[in-house]
Amino acid sequence: MSDNTIAKTILYQIGGNKFIVMTGSKNFLYGDNYLLMTLSENKSGANRLKITLDPSDTYTMQFLKYRPFETEIVKEFSDVYCDQLQDIFEEVTGLYTTLSEGEKMKYHMTLFSVVPWENSETE
Repeated sequence: MSDNTIAKTILYQIGGNKFIVMTGSKNFLYGDNYLLMTLSENKSGANRLKITLDPSDTYTMQFLKYRPFETEIVKEFSDVYCDQLQDIFEEVTGLYTTLSEGEKMKYHMTLFSVVPWENSETE
């Protein structure tokens, strides 16, 4: 059995729980130096993503189209630094990994403008 420390680190660097919620990624599997996940439908057509830690302390990202008895590499990126993981993911899939500051503010304002405040003590 392998240690999941590397996989946890990869997930943290790509966005952690926010990444999972925003992208709908699921079925996370790990090995000694990689994290593999199932992707929701996206513009690339890839349904799996494998992120592997390389000996150079960079990552290789493989966007895969998995079908029984056949796996096709849709896109592959090597020598990826941890701060590039989210940008590459968003570029390839079209799925956002987090809300931008502007979107967060718009969402926050929408939440509070939809439900009017009523004072229950006044008639």
